[in-house]
Amino acid sequence: MRHPKASILALAIVTILLYACAASNCPLESTVTCNYAFYDSEGTAVSYNDYISVSTLLPGTKTVYIYKALGHTTVTLDHQDSSYIRNGFTETVSTVRRDTTLINNLENGTGFKLPMSYFNDKDTLIISYSAISNKDTIIVSHDSYSFVELPECGTQRFHTIKDVSCTESGLWGIEISNPKVNYDGNENIKLYFNGTAE
Repeated sequence: MRHPKASILALAIVTILLYACAASNCPLESTVTCNYAFYDSEGTAVSYNDYISVSTLLPGTKTVYIYKALGHTTVTLDHQDSSYIRNGFTETVSTVRRDTTLINNLENGTGFKLPMSYFNDKDTLIISYSAISNKDTIIVSHDSYSFVELPECGTQRFHTIKDVSCTESGLWGIEISNPKVNYDGNENIKLYFNGTAE
């Protein structure tokens, strides 16, 4: 008769080995991003040789607190801070649109990768440039759906891009190169710049 502890140990080893075999079938790179690549107006891949920042527009508005004092830099906060008032600043309360910075001061970039919204069918991106004062707005319309490669790998959220549009300050145009957004890392959107690209 086998010892009960030996049977439990053997069962534990078999379970670990089966899990290890199954887990190795999961993709190593499982981050789902929409991949944007930079091109000039002739369609040649380029590096944008200036600083750009990218933020996304979120639904709704938020309250901000603006503190000003003569000879000091204006400070904008998402929360009230009475220490500024004690130090001679004036406080102004304002309602602004909700947005969040996704990329800050990308220099000499050839593109960027960004996640897409799970629950909205449109993503709005705002590109700010250091070389020009105007900004560009990009709108990406898409469908989202759940994807399960193997049950032990968990659920991913994939997307299919339906339409793209942009304003034309620093950009000359925009184009879908691959509508399927998954973790394969393929280029999805071409951004055509009209200047300061090499």
